[in-house]
Amino acid sequence: MQPSPASYVAPLGRLLLSLIFIASAAGKISDWDGTAKMMATRGLPAVDALLSVVIVLELVGGLLVLLGFYTRPGTVLLLVFLVPVTVIMHNFWAYEGAEQMPQMINFMKNVSIIGGLLMVFALGPGPVSFDAWRQPAKKVKTLGPIGPIGPFGPA
Repeated sequence: MQPSPASYVAPLGRLLLSLIFIASAAGKISDWDGTAKMMATRGLPAVDALLSVVIVLELVGGLLVLLGFYTRPGTVLLLVFLVPVTVIMHNFWAYEGAEQMPQMINFMKNVSIIGGLLMVFALGPGPVSFDAWRQPAKKVKTLGPIGPIGPFGPA
């Protein structure tokens, strides 16, 4: 049986989607004080505790999506992080002049990433993933090159 394009594209897509979260978590760890100060300027409460939660969400969620292991819960972790960050940290509507455009670009970038995460959540990690390998071999309906259909939609 010849591998489908999804065998190659899905892992690459997961890699590219997860890298920003893993790299961002590493950056926050390496510049804890700078990140905490930036968060404090936004008026966020309990900055050190919140920063710890943010790093865990980004790192764990990013690794789960990257590996295709508990992929849907991983996307939920990343969405729990990204949705409020997008609204709080890139509120372009509160800026004027030259500062507004960079904030709008970052806002729209995050909205695009949210769209990618929603697609991974809806369609699953693809055939080359730990989630696919963990599934018992059984006869399932297929969507052609996309993959199997589970009880709650595409696996």
